[in-house]
Amino acid sequence: MTGWTRHDGTAVALPRDNIDTDQLIPARFMSASRAEGYGQFLLRDLREGDPGFPLDRFPQASILLAGRNFGCGSSREAAVYALVDAGIRCVIAPSFGDIFAANAVNNGLLPARVAETPAMMQALAGGTAPASIDLKASQIEINGTTLTFDLAPAWRTKLINGWDDIDLTRAHLDEIRSYRNQRHERQRWSWPAPQDPQS
Repeated sequence: MTGWTRHDGTAVALPRDNIDTDQLIPARFMSASRAEGYGQFLLRDLREGDPGFPLDRFPQASILLAGRNFGCGSSREAAVYALVDAGIRCVIAPSFGDIFAANAVNNGLLPARVAETPAMMQALAGGTAPASIDLKASQIEINGTTLTFDLAPAWRTKLINGWDDIDLTRAHLDEIRSYRNQRHERQRWSWPAPQDPQS
């Protein structure tokens, strides 16, 4: 996964609360190979029932402004795959499902938590706007308006470096080795006795 610090793209609004992971990718599509791309399944049921669906009208959009509790429901990581494979780099919402947000970061997708944004939703109603994201500054600019988003420092580090949880742990290998060696010196009794190769 490639890390990033800034993204310039197009924002589109999806003014719905409680979009769950089963809506993001219905379960019947999860047997498909990821190699085929999950973007074609993103929000399939909502899109089929709405000929004016925003992501169909503006397929170039890479930033999604959504309602509260985005990504709630089951823990399926495929929901994030569908967004990423469809070209979405950031979802902006007042709140997210916890597991969805963690999965998003591990796949390079920014879950940008912001305050309620009815004015921004109204500004994007029926269209799109140019937008830019600055990960280091925790800021998003949409059509000249700047929003500040909340992001845990560890998540920012993972997104900037393109890391998952294992990569983040490996970044502390020196400290882990040092702790192991110091504990071995202080508490030798707690370590297994060396095996006699002759036994």
